[in-house]
Amino acid sequence: MKKIFFLLILACHCFPLLAQDNYEIQVYGSETVEKGRTMVELHSNNTLKGSKTINEYGMLPTNHVEHETIEITHGWTPWFETGFYFFNSVGNDGRSAYVGSHIRPRVAAPTDWKWPVGVSLSLEFGFQRSAFDPNTETLEIRPIVDKKLDKVYLSFNPTMEKSFRGPDRSAGLIFSPNLKGSYDVTKVIALGLEYYGSTGPLFHFNRLGQQDHQIFIASDLDFSANWEVNFGYGIGSQQADRSIIKLILGRRF
Repeated sequence: MKKIFFLLILACHCFPLLAQDNYEIQVYGSETVEKGRTMVELHSNNTLKGSKTINEYGMLPTNHVEHETIEITHGWTPWFETGFYFFNSVGNDGRSAYVGSHIRPRVAAPTDWKWPVGVSLSLEFGFQRSAFDPNTETLEIRPIVDKKLDKVYLSFNPTMEKSFRGPDRSAGLIFSPNLKGSYDVTKVIALGLEYYGSTGPLFHFNRLGQQDHQIFIASDLDFSANWEVNFGYGIGSQQADRSIIKLILGRRF
């Protein structure tokens, strides 16, 4: 098990590895779904203020478009899960369509290793239609490190992405860090901030004006171990998605 885990971490440095698209706006925690159980999630978000014209690569505008993503994740062992994504778009002028699908295996450091922080590694590969993302075949490598300190929760996802087909296929490693910090206001409600970025090629970052940055005010509700609820409002620096609301509903079976 340890050999497999460290080999996957090594893969982060071996793949010639874009930002997280607005179909699944989430900072991951390190825990995997329990062995033998299945988590079904619906990721919903609406771009209140986005692009209004087709861009140079033929990508449809994002203004007032609804994204609905179905995620199904099954836990195979206490430290290994596999997730499947089905991306969908809802909007006028031909923007209602099935967009694409991804598969995401993930391993986590078992609790009996007694590490001081939670650690896991997610590899996500799939395709999406060019009208919704000009990079039609992508790989995401997402290390995850998190920690709960009394009422404070912190998670860092130093994500890297690689396009195999599309305008960014020769860009190399794209660094897209995600960060979350929240505070338990009550036993049920946690409030915090989530950050999503794309700084450009690893070690050769774009100029600040060419980078993408999003910040969300978000809340998590923990009223049952079988349910997951996250919702928030975010603003972004990029022209395509300046104002977004999001909701994640998840149920374990």
